Amino acid sequence: MRDPLSVLTDAFTAFVFGKVETTRLPVRTSTGQAQAVYLPTAAPGLGDSGVIIGREVYSGKGYIYDPFQLYGQQLPAPHWLVLGESGNGKSALEKTYVLRQLRFRDRQVVVLDAQGEDGVGEWNLIAQELGITPIRLDPMVANDSGIRLNPLDPSITTTGQLALLRTIIEVAMGHGLDERSGFALKVAHAHVVEHTTHRQPILTDIVERLRHPEAESAEAMNVDIDDVRAWGLDVALVLDRLVDGDLRGMFDGPTTVGIDLDAPLIVFDLSHIDRNSIAMPILMAIVGVWLEHTWIRPDRKKRIFLVEEAWHIINSPFVAQLFQRLLKFGRRLGLSFVAVVHHLSDVVDGAAAKEAAAILKMASTRTIYAQKADEARNTGRVLGLPRWAVEIIPTLTPGIAVWDVNGNVQVVKHLITERERPLVYTDRAMTEASAPQGDPDLEWETEQRAILIEQQMNGTSQSTVA
Repeated sequence: MRDPLSVLTDAFTAFVFGKVETTRLPVRTSTGQAQAVYLPTAAPGLGDSGVIIGREVYSGKGYIYDPFQLYGQQLPAPHWLVLGESGNGKSALEKTYVLRQLRFRDRQVVVLDAQGEDGVGEWNLIAQELGITPIRLDPMVANDSGIRLNPLDPSITTTGQLALLRTIIEVAMGHGLDERSGFALKVAHAHVVEHTTHRQPILTDIVERLRHPEAESAEAMNVDIDDVRAWGLDVALVLDRLVDGDLRGMFDGPTTVGIDLDAPLIVFDLSHIDRNSIAMPILMAIVGVWLEHTWIRPDRKKRIFLVEEAWHIINSPFVAQLFQRLLKFGRRLGLSFVAVVHHLSDVVDGAAAKEAAAILKMASTRTIYAQKADEARNTGRVLGLPRWAVEIIPTLTPGIAVWDVNGNVQVVKHLITERERPLVYTDRAMTEASAPQGDPDLEWETEQRAILIEQQMNGTSQSTVA
């Protein structure tokens, strides 16, 4: 009990000064309880320049991403890896990302569409909406009215042609060419290029020259002509598959006239090709090199090369080496490579583990949708994700993904406008990314955030938008 003098002193102080000094007793608590005192914070975003992806889950802020805007500042490379099991939203993300990028006047996109139903690829609807005719590679109709891409197209350098021929043969054979076979191919290619001047050289010319080598080719190396013929026999048999086998018609003639490489969107429809056959990596190798020499140009355009079922590339040592060179070359000319795969184990445990690691290293952006716990731990280990991100990957719901942009890791909800929804959620896409019904998060497009998205879709949010 306080003494009367202290009580009298406090009363006098309050009367004179109008306040009384008080003393609070200390409070003992745990750190778990005390953390509620501090307001939650979220990691900073990637800026406000680029295309809108959606919103960051924990802060509710809009999430904007563009590899061309971030390159050299927050990104050492503009390449992007998208991972996740089917049905979690990879297709929806890819399609809306491309549609939004195409609103910028200096963007151009090539898609290798390896999936589809009802006889067309899953990008067919978007191509139709934009007035684009997909380049459909189909051996069943190639000899009649199909599309041809010539590996010996004069627009490809002779060095590039020879490299492409070697890659086709090595992919088909499953091993590298020995010196003798490589010599036979080189002299056959040189002879065809030198003596075919009135038209485009074609693969049939190479096969014919491998079967019937010129005497001077043998004499130049002081070997018997029968030896040169024997060295080139296996090579001729492999190339014959493109001329008269199950891949006939697509690559054994002059490049089809009228392929518009200046269109904003170029879709190579590979849906008629068996995805599990050796034909798919051969196709991707040919398309990749053909694009390298005919599409990528120093014209200040920003180009996006999106590959579905990209494990066909990364899992083949010879194709992976080609694309690895393309990625290094493309950075100087404004190329962003987007690889879409289901599981990281599809590539890191394959025959091209070394090449796959190099390509993954160049992908500074990684987007990971829901995976099983074991797969998530493996993905986190290979990509160096923080533990908290690895732990939530198995719990992610469709449309939500972990984004790792050069170490800036956030959880992002992908959002789709009503204008995009009919192009994204088609019957064919239901097996890849079903549209959730009654999800209130998908209605986030109203009011201010919807206005921001629609401004970009209408070309008013950036000075560089057409």
